[in-house]
Amino acid sequence: MKRPAGQGHFRARSLKYYDFFIYGSAAALIFPEVFFDESDPATATLLSLATFGVAYAARPVGALVLGHFGDKLGRKKIMVFTLMLMGLSTFLIGCLPTRDQVGTLAPVLLVLCRVLQGISAAGEQASANSMTLEHAPPGRRGFFTSFTLSGTQGGQLLATLVFIPVAAMPEDQLLSWGWRVPFWLSVAVAVVGYVIRRKLDETPAFAQQAAEQGVVKMPLVVLLREHWADVLRVIAGALIASVSTIFTVWALAYATSDAVGMSRTAMLWVGALANLVALAAIPLWATLSDRIGRRPVYLIGAAGSAVTMFLYLWAVSTGSYPLTFLLGVLCFGVVYSAANGVWPAFYGEMFTTRVRLSGVAIGTQIGFAAAGFAVTFAARIAGPGGDDWSAVALFTAALCVPPVIAALTARETHRVPAEALGVHPARATTEPEKVTA
Repeated sequence: MKRPAGQGHFRARSLKYYDFFIYGSAAALIFPEVFFDESDPATATLLSLATFGVAYAARPVGALVLGHFGDKLGRKKIMVFTLMLMGLSTFLIGCLPTRDQVGTLAPVLLVLCRVLQGISAAGEQASANSMTLEHAPPGRRGFFTSFTLSGTQGGQLLATLVFIPVAAMPEDQLLSWGWRVPFWLSVAVAVVGYVIRRKLDETPAFAQQAAEQGVVKMPLVVLLREHWADVLRVIAGALIASVSTIFTVWALAYATSDAVGMSRTAMLWVGALANLVALAAIPLWATLSDRIGRRPVYLIGAAGSAVTMFLYLWAVSTGSYPLTFLLGVLCFGVVYSAANGVWPAFYGEMFTTRVRLSGVAIGTQIGFAAAGFAVTFAARIAGPGGDDWSAVALFTAALCVPPVIAALTARETHRVPAEALGVHPARATTEPEKVTA
């Protein structure tokens, strides 16, 4: 059961996050002209990138509600619900009228659909992480939970590959109907994802806890009473997602702007190749964390991203395609994957089974909300011409500091038995788990 669960999460999350990340490419390349075309180009881009962040602002709300029900009703029910909500909201984006057709109503409807995407993503991510962690065999929790983030990268890769031929269409066709096609495809994505997820079993840990102790009536109260420090650590750690949002959205907009002039297709290929490398790197980093610990691997990703993001944005500013490809893969595909592949286990292991979904959901989604709007702040920091890449690089590096502090103050959990996870160290069993093949 364990291996199919991990593989099922990878396939379903790849399909679900196709929906979520297709928006990022459109926000950087298409939406400024389709939904904000009456503004000047710089303002239109800023407003479009702000709508990208709206989903992240909605995530804490989704985390509070769906985290509560996930710890009461189970992981599987929330995963199926959020999948269908994501598919519906993404399809509706493809059906929206443009600003030319209905005026300011168009961006309002766009924001509403993006809010639904954010609520869906908030509950799905934590429930998938919790389910995979609780299905994982002893000593391999890092590897198995990495499937959830591999699925996220797979969704980014799929979204980018779909958008490459769309972005290459003639301008009039692209802006009239071509951009809608990737969003319409979400119907097929939702159906396939539903078929995969409906076959998954509830986790043994949740079923045992519900049978023996019952579910917590108010998970949030227990969470804040017993795990408030870990919630703060997760919030700080989740800021590492700023590296992803700035790489995939702001850097794409900057590279294809008049200031640099790189082609849309080439920059989409940078993202595709980086995500392809990440698919291999994430489980390797996660496996290493099962051997040497979560903290050292996470710190490599968090501190290393601050340095490599600076190098990547410098490469983009030069307009050199070879440098941009090389450093883009190094930054996002290799170094960032260290933190990205480890955090599902690292964060989830901070909490007990009865409040794990709420703890991971609330902590990550508050941090991710800030990371989502990092794109908007980056657009401001880049100046009127949108070309001050060094300021954006320093801003990204600053956002990597809280994750480093969170990891340094966290308990190392890779050898803690499953039943002792989230328990105060003074009461926890210290006997290490055996690593299984």
